[in-house]
Amino acid sequence: MNTTKKRRSNRLKMILRGLIIIIGGFIAAYGLEAVLIPNNVSDGGVTGLSIVGSQLFGLPLGVLIVVINIPFIWLGYQQIGKSFAIYSILGIASLAFGTSIMHHIPAIVEGDTMLVTVVGGIILGFGMGLALRNGGALDGIDMLAVLLSRKLPFGTSDFILFLNAFVFIFVSTVFGLQGAILSAIAYYIASKVIHIVEEGLSGSKTFKIITDQPLLMVETIRDRLGRSATYKEAYGGYSEEKFIEITCVINRLEDSKIKEIIQEIDETAFVTVYDVSEVRGGNFRKQNIH
Repeated sequence: MNTTKKRRSNRLKMILRGLIIIIGGFIAAYGLEAVLIPNNVSDGGVTGLSIVGSQLFGLPLGVLIVVINIPFIWLGYQQIGKSFAIYSILGIASLAFGTSIMHHIPAIVEGDTMLVTVVGGIILGFGMGLALRNGGALDGIDMLAVLLSRKLPFGTSDFILFLNAFVFIFVSTVFGLQGAILSAIAYYIASKVIHIVEEGLSGSKTFKIITDQPLLMVETIRDRLGRSATYKEAYGGYSEEKFIEITCVINRLEDSKIKEIIQEIDETAFVTVYDVSEVRGGNFRKQNIH
């Protein structure tokens, strides 16, 4: 009985994720057709290539998005897995269909180039972020970047930047240099929105603190911030001196407060800070400090 319920729950989750990816595809299509394309602004990646191809050859944008993404979907299937490929097919198909049915809708922003790039980038990024957060993708160029980064001594972000540089050069042949620059700005804004949608506004941070007053530091963090912390022994690579390293996970709103505490107790403390996209398990809930 429990197994049956679990299967139903998993099936429901999969259906819900698929629906959200489809919605993300339609939102991204709206950003393209109602904001960017009417103002001669493109996107990066495969979508950008599809927009340019549509303008040059008069082919439907939706058809080009599907056709050009086919090898990247296969790449995603080989490198990431079956479920990712299926979800990406849903997302890309909804993006392609969305551009087809929204092709003649009136633009919601016209003329103001900066407003166009900001509004278009936000809408596009929100749609793409929804897809990525739920296990799919609306553009295949990121998959190629991941594969190249495994074969060559460069990072994924380096390849994404490198590949999109060629895309925007291609964009400039149709939309001109100004259009290519605006497209790059819109793409940058979209990438930042994708990051926010994927990780949320309330992301966490990990503070690692090496201080000669670890007990006082932990007690003060607990009393004034309501957060617990963990200890572990650390050794200096040069001096071989033993230290106590404190690890504390906080939300972003508590960042300035914990820095005040560290500065107050030990201004010479060695501190490293890491962004944390997700925290699960344990006892991360904040204690009442009032």
